[in-house]
Amino acid sequence: MRQNRPVAVLGGVRIPFCRQNTAYADVGNLGMSVRTLGALVEKFGLHGQQLGEVAMGAVIKHSSDWNLGREAALSSGLSPLTPGITLQRACGTSLDSIITVANKIALGQIDVGIGGGSDTTSDVPIVYGKSLRRRLLEAARGRSTKDKLAAFKGFSLRELKPEFPGVAEPRTGKSMGEHCEDMAKQWNISRDSQDEWALSSHQKLAAAYERGFFEDLVVSFRGVSRDNNLRADSSLEKLATLKPAFDKTSGRGTLTAANSTPLTDGAAACLLASEEWAQAHNHEVLCYLRDAQVAAVDFVHGEGLLMAPTVAVPEMLKRNGLSLQDFDLYEIHEAFAAQVLCTLRAWESEDYCKTRLGLDAPLGRIDPAKINPNGSSLAAGHPFAATGARVVATAAKELKQRGGGRCLISICTAGGMGVVAILER
Repeated sequence: MRQNRPVAVLGGVRIPFCRQNTAYADVGNLGMSVRTLGALVEKFGLHGQQLGEVAMGAVIKHSSDWNLGREAALSSGLSPLTPGITLQRACGTSLDSIITVANKIALGQIDVGIGGGSDTTSDVPIVYGKSLRRRLLEAARGRSTKDKLAAFKGFSLRELKPEFPGVAEPRTGKSMGEHCEDMAKQWNISRDSQDEWALSSHQKLAAAYERGFFEDLVVSFRGVSRDNNLRADSSLEKLATLKPAFDKTSGRGTLTAANSTPLTDGAAACLLASEEWAQAHNHEVLCYLRDAQVAAVDFVHGEGLLMAPTVAVPEMLKRNGLSLQDFDLYEIHEAFAAQVLCTLRAWESEDYCKTRLGLDAPLGRIDPAKINPNGSSLAAGHPFAATGARVVATAAKELKQRGGGRCLISICTAGGMGVVAILER
């Protein structure tokens, strides 16, 4: 964003992320969003206050959740005069909702707002097939009982078969995991390196919980106080016993249930404001959202589905006169360990950076010690629309604890897109 005034990140909060069909199986997006927004309102003393916008998102939601942002805001303790909007860009959803709020603040349209998201893979919308839906609509239009019954002439029990939300890319028919397997083969990412990355994520997240890093970032819900996907006692030996999860037949599959994110339920949100609003309400500025970028790749014709951040980052760096090494901290969403490793390898590749990115030289290497120091999605889990807000809140607190610095955020999404941003303190 080319901003007229700085956009301050004041902090965030989330509920623990939980694996599909566990603690939040019967809650749904609205319930998780209300708990999260309510906790944010409590944390910052926003009861009864009118904010400029609440932008929330959800990837998998019921049609009845037609405006999740507004409905959650109405139950959060904020003034009912606070407007709400619901957005969706797959795994980048809540980073996009934060960017949406930030842009409005930067342009002076609002002074303060909340960006976040929620997702459930437990409470998914299940619909009937097209044939039965047409019959039901025709019956609803019927004026008499005879008209209504006529709509079911020729009805077959096969029409009762329900349709579930799919996880495959509509244009390729392949799941994200299958696409990432292709990427891992293209970039020669080994199974061992993926398992090592996954184990490190669990170890770092467990250590962060133990030292109290998440005490003011994660609020308990449904009797859960920590992400229930976290496996602090895992080991490389245990991970090595798992079989491939996506390529089960070629003998070359390397992605497993452990080095891939599980289906997860959860919600997260962040508070953003102008400096003037923060000062007037006595809130500390943790960092500033300096810029953001979105990009897409042609995955249908051979590019890696999850490689769009490799394109978005250099575009954003160029605009800001920065190099890839000009950051103290990197938050790279871990949809799969292989996806992170492919991204890092692409930025180090002279051929890729020249032929695909149009650069004169490789972007170069990143110090692994600076990447996801408090763990990331492989350990915490990945509720699609909640991950971006989790990352922003975590990075903002980390920058405060370090006393300053610059953070690069990178999130890949389904549909061959990527959302990236720069935080600075």
